[in-house]
Amino acid sequence: MEQMAGTIQAWVALYGFRVIGAVAILVIGYLAAKAIRSLIRRILEKNHVDEMLISFTTSVTYVAILAFVIIAALGKLGVQTASFVVVVGAAGLAIGLALQGSLANFAAGVLMVIFKPFKVGDYIEAAGTAGTVEDIGIFTTGLKSPDNKRIIVPNAKLTSDNITNYSAKSQRRVDLVASVSYGDDLDKVRKTLEEILSADDRVLSDPAFTVAVLSLSDSSVDFAVRPWVQSGDYWGVLFDLQEQIKKRFDAEGISIPFPQQDIYLHKAD
Repeated sequence: MEQMAGTIQAWVALYGFRVIGAVAILVIGYLAAKAIRSLIRRILEKNHVDEMLISFTTSVTYVAILAFVIIAALGKLGVQTASFVVVVGAAGLAIGLALQGSLANFAAGVLMVIFKPFKVGDYIEAAGTAGTVEDIGIFTTGLKSPDNKRIIVPNAKLTSDNITNYSAKSQRRVDLVASVSYGDDLDKVRKTLEEILSADDRVLSDPAFTVAVLSLSDSSVDFAVRPWVQSGDYWGVLFDLQEQIKKRFDAEGISIPFPQQDIYLHKAD
């Protein structure tokens, strides 16, 4: 009996402090994991991040910290954790390879949250498509095309190429090219175009619009017509100016060269 008591006393003396240390690591690590999770949630909520992305990010962070804490506690008890770490690492590598596409999309989503190249409601062009941003998820971003189609784009594709954000600036320039015949009076053409622009209240005075000879083509003289407008007025001004230029040219006897040409050269965006 005395021998057993001595063995227990020796065991307690040997492992007691280790157990206390391991428990302390578990408790402190658990509290730290909860605090870090709450901190990350507050930061993401402050930046108006999608709730799904917030939940996923905080959960992954919390589990990763707890795994590290458990390994540290086992090490404090004297358990050989090297092989355990290797197994976990190998499993993580296998999972990572299997989900590399999803992980790339997730990483891209995190980068978009950090750098904010666009926000919900912006009209963007990226990944070979264009539309208004409806939502930014963990792995994908939802767009609404101008003809009201729902477009789902993987986040990795959005960040792997150029992103054009048409809503980032409050003002945009409308680029038109008005073509007239060589026989037309260029001063009259310029004055007519300037009157059309000045009559439109949506055309800004600052920055001032530009009307100038752009090029001398084979069968026409091409005028650059470049007014500045508020971003929300862009399409309305673009469409209306085309109509007004055609009507005024007809009324003023200014000819559009034959064969019929578009009065503007513009890539739709």
